Amino acid sequence: MEYNIYAYKCKRCGHVQYPYRTICRNCHENDHNEFDIVPLPKKGKLLTYTILYNPPSDYETPTISLGIVELEDGNRITGQLKIDKPKTGMAVVGRVEIVRNESYNEYRGMVFYKA
Repeated sequence: MEYNIYAYKCKRCGHVQYPYRTICRNCHENDHNEFDIVPLPKKGKLLTYTILYNPPSDYETPTISLGIVELEDGNRITGQLKIDKPKTGMAVVGRVEIVRNESYNEYRGMVFYKA
């Protein structure tokens, strides 16, 4: 089963925005119920990244790489990086995967790999 992260497409002007906002960022005239839910694209380019060397204790890894990616549609999303040597501007592709386990809960988020 493939998971997605969803964005919101304005029914008036067609602008796709992420994350959810009650008013369209483009036409500024939308109401909260005038959006269609659409999946975000999973390809983009890495804008910036950081490596967290001391994550909270509920993460089962000594380091976590995080990056901000500009997706093909222009939206930006933060996600984990599974890339050995990330470089700003590199092409990446994302998958929605488990990013953290806590007791019986699994938390999913976008994980990016080198394209």
